[in-house]
Amino acid sequence: MKLEQTVAQHYANGSLEQVIFDTLTAAGKNLSHLVPADLSPIDEFHIGGRQATIDFAAELGFAPGMLLLDIGSGLGGASRHFVYENRCRVTGIDITEDYVRAAKTLARYVGLESDVAYLHGSALDLPFEPGSFDGAYMLHVGMNIREKARLFEQVRRVLKPGGLFGIYDVMRENGEAELSFPLPWAATPETSFVETAATYRRLLANASFAVRKERSRREFAIDFFQQMRARMAEAKGPPQLGIHLLMGDTAPQKIANVIDNLERGLISPTELISAAV
Repeated sequence: MKLEQTVAQHYANGSLEQVIFDTLTAAGKNLSHLVPADLSPIDEFHIGGRQATIDFAAELGFAPGMLLLDIGSGLGGASRHFVYENRCRVTGIDITEDYVRAAKTLARYVGLESDVAYLHGSALDLPFEPGSFDGAYMLHVGMNIREKARLFEQVRRVLKPGGLFGIYDVMRENGEAELSFPLPWAATPETSFVETAATYRRLLANASFAVRKERSRREFAIDFFQQMRARMAEAKGPPQLGIHLLMGDTAPQKIANVIDNLERGLISPTELISAAV
């Protein structure tokens, strides 16, 4: 529990909603007529942002009407994408109360509150009955979870047989070299649990999942950051609305360290899609 509290504190921001709405207003957005795409610069807190979510969703192929579980749902960007574009229904769970509150508010502002629900809770103790969901996914969550075996067992319990479980996490390419910190998901190594894709596959198999697809997105990530740098250089600074607002004053160093770890071949954002057996 102490570890989860430390992780939650890493992401906590009591003024998050106000910051988002003040920045949207400053950017000329009409708060009465928002659509999910208006929020994508800040509510897609993972490498590749909205494009990564679109690509991930295409690989998963969830059908309209499915009930999905979003593990570590954050501000709810991915869940609103699956509702808005795939016509699914989504329940999200996250350990950071500030994010859960903000996710509920943002869903209401884009008119999707009837199809999404957000709960404050732990992915290691999912408060759902067995076989509650048609599918599940998580984006950049496993790096903060030490007990991945328990996580996957919990997800398998609440999934229907045959249900897909999609993972888009930062994974290790080189298991020996030390990573540069701070990083967006952890200020120090004490709350960072980046594992290899091979470890994920083994733990998924132990939890009765069959891996169907695996895809490294390292080149995509490098290109994403190159484009980000180019836009910032042209604009002479970060955009008004962006994930830097979630990372605080250390955002430049965190982003620089992600790029450094990527370019040194130590990490790669990786997709794994498995089915409950």
